[in-house]
Amino acid sequence: MKTPSSLEELIEALRCLPGVGPKSAQRIAYHLLQRDQPGAQRLAGALSLALERIRHCEKCNSFAEETICALCRSPRRDPAQLCVVEAPGDLLMMEQAQCFQGLYFVLMGSLSPLDGIGPKEIHLDRLVRRATDGVVREVILATNFTVEGEATAHYVGELLRARSVKVTRIARGLPAGGELEHVDSGTLAQAVTERREV
Repeated sequence: MKTPSSLEELIEALRCLPGVGPKSAQRIAYHLLQRDQPGAQRLAGALSLALERIRHCEKCNSFAEETICALCRSPRRDPAQLCVVEAPGDLLMMEQAQCFQGLYFVLMGSLSPLDGIGPKEIHLDRLVRRATDGVVREVILATNFTVEGEATAHYVGELLRARSVKVTRIARGLPAGGELEHVDSGTLAQAVTERREV
């Protein structure tokens, strides 16, 4: 029996989601059509609305419905500190931790030449303009500690230091409440290397 073309198209469209392979996409499509058509309608409507309304904030580059997002407009934030993160999810984690009161810039990725992602694709020109606007005094690099994240942090750091911008990098090491016997050797080595005086 041949699958209807509209069903094939739905299954193929679901495969664009991260972590969803052919079998998962097929299972999701069958579930939505067979058991949750109102959920499917809601999903289709929400996706359509988001595509219509969501844009990038002109200041932080994160997702927003307005030209400048509420966080960037907040008078309670310190505009002298700019934290650079890779993705909107990273910004949310920083906000949940309540450890930073400055503003953000979201790269929407990290440098990955093998994947065709260079400085232009992660909006480094916009970041440089923002960091050298005369208001920002410190740029805090909070990219992930992956090969791509480290390369991005190094590249951005060199780019901004060449323009006399103070650049710092978030620390890494042992998690709060962590026990040495349960920590991987790389993390432990990094914590020892980046130790500080008490």
